[in-house]
Amino acid sequence: MDDDAAALLELGELVAGHGSFDIVDRDEHIEGSAVGLDPRILRRLRQGEYSIASHLDLHGLTRDEARARLERFVGDARRRGQRCVLVVHGRGLHSKDQRPVLKEALVAWFGRASLRKQILAFCSARPYDGGTGALYVLLRR
Repeated sequence: MDDDAAALLELGELVAGHGSFDIVDRDEHIEGSAVGLDPRILRRLRQGEYSIASHLDLHGLTRDEARARLERFVGDARRRGQRCVLVVHGRGLHSKDQRPVLKEALVAWFGRASLRKQILAFCSARPYDGGTGALYVLLRR
C-alpha cells in the first residue's frame, strides 16, 4: 500500500472513531499509547520495568529500509511471544540539519494500521538503554 492510500485509510479510521495513539512529545522525549490503555502500564514502560526481549538498531538505514525492517522485526517479535522490545533510531546527530529523521518516522509508522494493531505503547528509553535515541515498544499479546 502506498503512503497516500495508507493516509486515506488512517483518516477513514479516525473519522469512524477508531483512534490510534495518544502521543506526548516533550523536547526529545516521546511516548504514545493505545487509546484507553491503563496509565500504569505506560508508567512501567517509561520506568524501564519491562525486560527487553530483543532489539533492533536502525542506524544508517534509509527510511524505506528502516520501515521494512521495523515491520518485519515487530511481526517476528510478536510471533515469538515477546512483550517488550527496544528500537534504536539514533538522535539524528549525523543527519542533515541534525534532526532525528527516523524517530519522527517511527511515530508516524506506529500510527499506521499494520503496526498499530501490534503495538500497545512506546516511549523514549532510559539513558542506559539509549535514552532519547531509542524507544521501548510494548507489543500486544
